[in-house]
Amino acid sequence: MQPKNPLDWMLSEALDSLTRADRLRQQFGRQEACWEPPIDVLETERELLILVALPGVNPDNVETVIHDGVLVISGQRTLPPELRNARIHRLELPQGRFERRIALPLGRYAISRFVMDGCVALRLAKS
Repeated sequence: MQPKNPLDWMLSEALDSLTRADRLRQQFGRQEACWEPPIDVLETERELLILVALPGVNPDNVETVIHDGVLVISGQRTLPPELRNARIHRLELPQGRFERRIALPLGRYAISRFVMDGCVALRLAKS
């Protein structure tokens, strides 16, 4: 039997600790931790265009709601099932729940979404 690689052992322990902490957070009803994806916001006379850097996230799984003049973009990035048992060498793209809030100029908007160069793009047509 080969001795355990200390780096693999530490990473495994860290991931186990995060899993336990997440279970405790859910058990006690606290709001799930989340991260904020980077965005670009551009405006023309007819629309706002918001590019949300979410490579690998299906735009159909991204929720968008306008509430009290604030656009709320939320969803979740998870590893594909076939990679969940893979050995992780580096994991820099955030995983888990994300949420981004953007104050909008006054007005009414019709939202559509599409994929553009690894980003989920939101088109808010002004009405």
